[in-house]
Amino acid sequence: MIPSPVSQGGAYVYVLQSVRTGKLYLGWTTDLQRRLEQHQTGQSRYTRSRGPWELVAYEHCASREAAKQRERLLKRNPRMRFFVIKRALGEARLQRA
Repeated sequence: MIPSPVSQGGAYVYVLQSVRTGKLYLGWTTDLQRRLEQHQTGQSRYTRSRGPWELVAYEHCASREAAKQRERLLKRNPRMRFFVIKRALGEARLQRA
């Protein structure tokens, strides 16, 4: 389930995985549903030719600035990004069981 847009200045950091290539994409947004739709319909330049996309992880942040900072931290630290994705995939497997 994708959460609804955040009001009061909150934001999300999210990880997408290409169904076709397996590549990952990390970004931030205040409206996760809208942003995922933009990725799926080719409105995002980087993800346009690599879709379709599946949402594999997301985190809620208190502000846009916090989301931008978290995105930068995850992009700079591959081990941390791997941990976030591994945790999200583990939780998804638990929820399906």
